[in-house]
Amino acid sequence: MGRYVFKLPDVGEGTAEAELVGWHVKVGDVVAEDQILADIMTDKATVELTSPVSGTVTALHGEPGVMSPVGAPLVEFEVEGAGNAASSPFPLEGGRVEDGGGAPIPETSPEDSVGVSESDDHQPASTPTQPSSLEGEGSSSGNYVFKLPDVGEGTAEAELVAWHVAVGDAVAEDQLLAEIMTDKATVELTSPVAGRVSALHGTAGQQVPVGGPLVSFDVEGAGNVAASAPPSKPAPQASVPPEGGKTPTPVSPPPGRRPAAQPPEAGKSVSRTAQTPGVRPLASPAVRKRARELGLELQFIPGSGPAGRIEHGDLDAFLAGGSRPAAPAATGSTYAPAEGTTEVRIIGLRRKIAEKMAESVRRIPHITYVEEIDVTALEELRAHLNAQNKGTDRPKLNLLPFIARAIVVALRDQPQINSHYDDEAGVLTQHAAVHLGIAAQTRNGLMVPVVRHAEARDPYDTALEIARVSGAAKDGSAKREELTGSTITITSLGTLGGVVHTPIINHPEVAIVGPNKIAERVVVRDGQMVVRKMMNLSSSFDHRIVDGHDAAVFVQRIKGLLEQPATLWM
Repeated sequence: MGRYVFKLPDVGEGTAEAELVGWHVKVGDVVAEDQILADIMTDKATVELTSPVSGTVTALHGEPGVMSPVGAPLVEFEVEGAGNAASSPFPLEGGRVEDGGGAPIPETSPEDSVGVSESDDHQPASTPTQPSSLEGEGSSSGNYVFKLPDVGEGTAEAELVAWHVAVGDAVAEDQLLAEIMTDKATVELTSPVAGRVSALHGTAGQQVPVGGPLVSFDVEGAGNVAASAPPSKPAPQASVPPEGGKTPTPVSPPPGRRPAAQPPEAGKSVSRTAQTPGVRPLASPAVRKRARELGLELQFIPGSGPAGRIEHGDLDAFLAGGSRPAAPAATGSTYAPAEGTTEVRIIGLRRKIAEKMAESVRRIPHITYVEEIDVTALEELRAHLNAQNKGTDRPKLNLLPFIARAIVVALRDQPQINSHYDDEAGVLTQHAAVHLGIAAQTRNGLMVPVVRHAEARDPYDTALEIARVSGAAKDGSAKREELTGSTITITSLGTLGGVVHTPIINHPEVAIVGPNKIAERVVVRDGQMVVRKMMNLSSSFDHRIVDGHDAAVFVQRIKGLLEQPATLWM
């Protein structure tokens, strides 16, 4: 029998700690692999953690409500085989597990570690006489299959965005393995064990079911599956062993730290992959932080890691100018013909957006209605309020809080427009509360954060909430409930110009409202040509629920409210 220590995994990019919400097991319970152990909550989501092994629970670390750092011990098991606590070369911080019910892990000192050379990564897996870098003398190796965990309540599958390891790589416990994307978030998956990658199951862009195999490892000890045939991918080439004929063992990385990328061997060129336009570059939180400190945009930096991942060395190379894209060869003519094509695979959030838009257009017969609105009086009121509140803690008002209020008032007479339509069940759900979606462009693509209960907010509170949820969506800190549940949406392109657009409805809603730019135009008023501030309002409706007449009445009501802004609060 052995002891296995399950540590809190990294359940989201940039997550340093998580709150333990509740236990699903207790000391003495016999649990199966993939059984739910606990619920934890991060800033982004509530996550169910499942057991990576079968065994008996010997210790639980933490009480509900306690914050646990990523990499800290969470559950200890008594398992068949060697486990990971007695023989792992990557011990827990402090060198031992408290109250574990088993033998403590011997404390290690820096002197106990032995240096490692790069040639060890290329030892042939098929040579039994040469022990793996993760095996000691007399130890037996096993197979460990890491399955896709449930990274969010109700998640049945996730899209594999990118690999951060390759077959043959020796990985440490808690080292980053892959990035996956669900409908709720992008999550970094870390290794639950130390071992050597023997197989990767899936390619970038592929959907993987929860509980499906993701990575296979050769590990020290019994592993968690029976021995299987070697993977179909060829093993790495063997290299000349270091002088003396001894196989060095790896250095244990400091607790909580992932091993840094090794610099390339002298004289070898590094292949770097240019970033795909419109797709978020792959990089660890540490690399992203350093890039921000250096003022670098990651989308312009070619990556040398797996799947084009940007490493620290790529930042250094970019700063040195050695990996900047080469300028096109001079041809002597500004009008030289361009040749070639570029194929960009649409994956991750970009694919989610594409699927959502296609579903909306396919399922909803859109009717678009455009009306021009004289916002001269509204702009005068807005300027007056902003001047009056200058130097106070009240936010500066733009046009959106007034449009939001006009929508709330107009919906009182037409509640069917503040609805969700389930076309499969044939049910229209009308909502009393107005949860206003605000279409926002983020670095990861289009998102729709939600201002809840817009009907209960004054213009200042509305402005603050729009800024808060939009900012959270843009910096990646938005919670799941802040990105779902809207009942009608505003999409504003006015700051970018444009006279008119045809917005696509956010399914299953039945309407979307889109203001365009404000421009001074000459119009006729009382037989006189005058200059007024005019704005076109573009709106789309689900024609199955909203007739053209009703759409026009709704927009005309908004027009009247905005042209006479005093009536917005009457």
